[in-house]
Amino acid sequence: MNLHPDRFALPGFALPCRRRSLIAAAVLALCAGHAAAVAPFVVKDIRVEGIQRTEAGTVFSYLPVRVGETFDDDKGTAAIKALYATGFFKDVRLEEENGVLVVLVEERPAISTVDFTGTKEFEKDMLVKALREIGVGETKIFDKASVDRAEQELKRQYLSHGLYGVKITTTVTPIERNRVTITFNVDEGDVAKIKGINIVGNKVFSDKELRSQLQLSTSGWLTWYSKADQYSKQKLTGDLEAIKSFYLNRGYLEANVESTQVSITPDKKDIYLTINITEGEKYTVSGIKLDGEMFGREAELRQLVLLQPGQAYSGELQEASNKRISDRLASFGYAFASVTANPEINRDKREVAFTFLVDPGKRAYVRHMTISGNTITRDEVIRREFRQFESSWYDPNRVKLSRDRVDRLGYFKDVTVETPESQGTTDQVDVNIAVTEKPTGNFMVGGAFSQAEKFTFTASITQANFAGSGNTVGIDLNTSKYNRTIQFSQTNPYFTDEGIQRAFSVYLRTSRPPAINLGSYSVRQTGTNMTFGVPFSEIDTVFFGAGLERTTLETDESSPTLYQQFVAQNGGPSTGIGTATTNAIPLTVAWGRDSRDSAVTPTRGRYQRANLEVDLLGDSKYYRAIYEQQWYRPITRWMTLALKGELDYGSGIGGHAYPVFKNFYGGGIGSVRGYESSSLGILDPRTYDALGGAKRVIGNAELQFPFPGSGTDRSLRWFTFADTGQIYQQGQKIRASELRYSAGIGLSWISPVGPLKLSYAKPLNAKPGDRLERFQFQMGTGF
Repeated sequence: MNLHPDRFALPGFALPCRRRSLIAAAVLALCAGHAAAVAPFVVKDIRVEGIQRTEAGTVFSYLPVRVGETFDDDKGTAAIKALYATGFFKDVRLEEENGVLVVLVEERPAISTVDFTGTKEFEKDMLVKALREIGVGETKIFDKASVDRAEQELKRQYLSHGLYGVKITTTVTPIERNRVTITFNVDEGDVAKIKGINIVGNKVFSDKELRSQLQLSTSGWLTWYSKADQYSKQKLTGDLEAIKSFYLNRGYLEANVESTQVSITPDKKDIYLTINITEGEKYTVSGIKLDGEMFGREAELRQLVLLQPGQAYSGELQEASNKRISDRLASFGYAFASVTANPEINRDKREVAFTFLVDPGKRAYVRHMTISGNTITRDEVIRREFRQFESSWYDPNRVKLSRDRVDRLGYFKDVTVETPESQGTTDQVDVNIAVTEKPTGNFMVGGAFSQAEKFTFTASITQANFAGSGNTVGIDLNTSKYNRTIQFSQTNPYFTDEGIQRAFSVYLRTSRPPAINLGSYSVRQTGTNMTFGVPFSEIDTVFFGAGLERTTLETDESSPTLYQQFVAQNGGPSTGIGTATTNAIPLTVAWGRDSRDSAVTPTRGRYQRANLEVDLLGDSKYYRAIYEQQWYRPITRWMTLALKGELDYGSGIGGHAYPVFKNFYGGGIGSVRGYESSSLGILDPRTYDALGGAKRVIGNAELQFPFPGSGTDRSLRWFTFADTGQIYQQGQKIRASELRYSAGIGLSWISPVGPLKLSYAKPLNAKPGDRLERFQFQMGTGF
C-alpha cells in the first residue's frame, strides 16, 4: 500500500516530492500502535541524503536491509530506531522512489570548541579534559542534556571548593558547517570562609587538642597563605579521618565521628562547622597472635608486630604492623600478601586481643619492565640502574631501589613507578617506570661588571647526559682578570659493564688577588687527572685516582708573607720574592655513599663523602683529607630538614710545608652565608688578604618548603637556614669560640640554565675585620 505524503505529513518532517512514498510516517504510526502498514517492495538501491560529516557507510551499517532484499514495516521500524540510537541525527526519514530506498537525515551539530571565562580556581586544561569524559568536548556530538549535566558538574566542583556564590552561564553559538561553540561563563564569587568550628561529644580531649588535628581552621594571620579557612568537602573528609585516627592512636578503639553539620549564612560568605563525636572507652592490648601461612617464619614475623601486650591500643601501630608483615612477605615475592588484624574485644575489662591473619597469596613474578617518557635518554642508561629483573620474583624493596637509582642520575624531573597486575594472570605483575626528562645540557654564556675586575666573560658547555648515553662531557671557560680557567672533563659512569666509572679532566688555571687588595701574587696550575669509581654496594662506591699537576707561584714585595715563605722553601729566591715551580703527582682514594631519593632535590636519605689526596712522589709532599655528610629527612609532607657538615684537614709530609695553593677557604654560599666568599680565617697582617688555611669546619642546617603556588614541584623551594664555620691554619687549634655563625632566608631554583640559589643572611657574631655580605647568589652549586 502506497501512502500519500499529504495525509501523513508530520510536524518537523519536510514534505517529499510527489513521486516518493513517505515511509517514515507509516513506521511511526506502527510504533504508536496504529494499523497502517507499508507495502513491501524490493530494494533496487539505497541512497542517503543530508549527511555532512557522517560517512554514508556508517548509515548503511545500521540499516537492516540490503539491495535486492524486500523492505517491509518491521525493517523500517528497526532502521528508524537504529539510526536515532546512534545519537548522530536529530531527524530521520525513510522514503521510497521507484524501488530506491531514500534515507534522509538531519545531523546533530558537532562541538567545535569548549571554552571557559572567569575560571581562576581550576586550570582550563583540566576542565576541558573532565568535561570531555562526560561527552562535552571538541568533535563530540552536541547534546543539550549532556551540556546541562556538564554545567551542573562544574558547579558541583566549585561548591566542593567552598565557592558557594558561583554562577555559571552556558552559551551555545552556532557556526558554519553545522557546528557549535560552547562557552561556560563563570562568576566564581567569593570563597566562603570558616567562621566557627564546634566539636560536640568530646570529654577526654579538649576542643583545642582536637582542632589542632584539623587542616581546616577559622581565619588567622597565616590563612591567607595556607587557605585553611576556605571550606572544602575533601579537606573536611580528611579532617574527620584525622580526628578518628587521633582517638584510635590513643586507645579509643570504638571512637567515631557520628555526624557533621555544615551551615552557610544567607549571603554565602560564612560557614559554620559542627562535628559530633563519640569517644567510647580506652582499650589496652591484652594479647597478640599470628595465624595463617607463614612458611615457618612465625618468630621472624612476630618481631615485626609493633603492638605489644600491656600497651594502649594504637591504630597507627596496628596498620604499621600489617604493612611490615606484608612488606616482608613481598620481599620473598608474595606481592599480594594480605594481613588482617582481627580484634577480640572484652568491654568489661576494656581490653582487646588481636589475631593477625596472614594470607600470602601466590608468589608473584615480574613479567615485563617498561620505560616511558625518555625521548633522549637511551633505555639501557635507565635499565642498567634497575635492581628488579624480569622473570624473577617481585621484590618491592628492589623496585624502590631501582626508582631511587634512576632518580639519582639527575637526568629527570620526576620518576614514578607503577606495579599493576599483568592482564590475564594471577601471579604476575608488570613494573612500569615513567620518567619526565629535563634539559641535562647546559650552555651558559655570561658576563659581569665590577669595580675591581671591570668586564669579565664566562662560558661553559656541560652535557650531563651526552646524546642520551649517560656520559658527562664538559668544557669550562672563565676569562676573569683575576681567575682564569679552561678545563675539559669527561665522565663515563659505566666504563665497564660491572658499573666501574671513569672520570678524566685536563685543566689550566690562573689566579691572582683583585687590584683592591694590597698584596700581589699569581698562581698558575696545569694538570690532568683520571679517577676510577668501583661500586661495592648499591649505595657505596670507592674511588682511586692519579694526576699530574705543575704549579708556578710568582710573588713580589707586596705579596703576603705566607706566599713569600713558600717560594723561598721551594726553589725560589731566599728572599721569597720571585718564582717557584713545583710538580705534584697526587694520588687519591675516596669513598662515597649515597642513599638520597634524588641527587637534585632530595627529601630523604644521606650522602657521605671521604677523600684523601696524597703526594709522596712530587716536590710538595702533602696530604689533604676531606669528609662531608649531608642528611635529609621530611618533617611534614611539605617541609624537609637538611643538615650538612664538613671537616677538612691538610698537612705537609716529612718536614715539607703545606702548599698554600692547596689551602681551604670559607665564607659565602656553600659554607657560611652572610660572610664574603673565601674571607674567613686569618688575614695577612700586611695585605689583609684572606689566606685560607689547612683546616676547615663547616656546618649548615636548612628547613626547606615548597614555594607558594608551585604545588608539589620540588625544583622551586624557599628555605630558612643557620650556618657555622671557620678556617684554621696548620698548627692552630680548632676552637669553637672562633666559629662564625649566621642565619637567614633563601630561595633555591633548578632553573633551565642551571641551579640558582639566593640567600639573605644576618651574621650573628661577626668580629672586627670580618668581611660581611648579607645578600648572596650563586648558580651551579647545590646544597
